[in-house]
Amino acid sequence: MNEEKNFVGYEYQDVTVKNAYVNLYVDSYENFGWEFEDKKSATHNVGSTTLVFKRDRKIRNKAELTRLQRQFDSLVEQVDHLETKKVFKASAIAYILGVIGCGFMAASVMVMSFLSNTMLMIILAIPGVILWIIPYLVFRHIKNQSTLEVTPMIDEKYDEIYDVSMRANSLLSV
Repeated sequence: MNEEKNFVGYEYQDVTVKNAYVNLYVDSYENFGWEFEDKKSATHNVGSTTLVFKRDRKIRNKAELTRLQRQFDSLVEQVDHLETKKVFKASAIAYILGVIGCGFMAASVMVMSFLSNTMLMIILAIPGVILWIIPYLVFRHIKNQSTLEVTPMIDEKYDEIYDVSMRANSLLSV
C-alpha cells in the first residue's frame, strides 16, 4: 500500500517532420530514449507534422545518444534531399517545355489578332500544342531514370539509419 514513486524529471522535444517521415521518427526516436507523447499539425509548414517526445533527464549515455540522434536527423535530411532529386530535374525540364509551348500559343494568337494570317497561326499553334503534351512524357521518362539512379543511394541511407538506431538502442540497454 505504501508504494514509493521515484521522481523522474523529463526533457521534452518537439520535432517538425514531413508527413512522409512521421512513422520513421516515431519508431526511431524510441531508440534514442524518447517516448512519443503527441502528434500535432504543423501550422507553419504545410505537409508537416509536429511530434512531441519526452525522455528522462538522467538517461545514461545521453551525450552519445544525442550525437547519434543528430546523425539520424542528418541521414533523414539526406534521404529527403534524394527523394526531391528524383523529380527536380524532370519538373524543371517539363516546366521549361510547357512555357515554350505557351510562347508558341501566344505568338499564334497575336498573329491571328494583328495579322489575320490563319496559316501562320496554325504553323505556330502546332508546336505550341505539342509542347503542352510532350512535357508529361518527358517528365515521366526523366523521373524514371532519376529514380533508378537514386534508389540505391536512398536504400543505403536507410541502412545507415537502421545502423545508427541499432547502436543507439544498444546504448539504452547497457
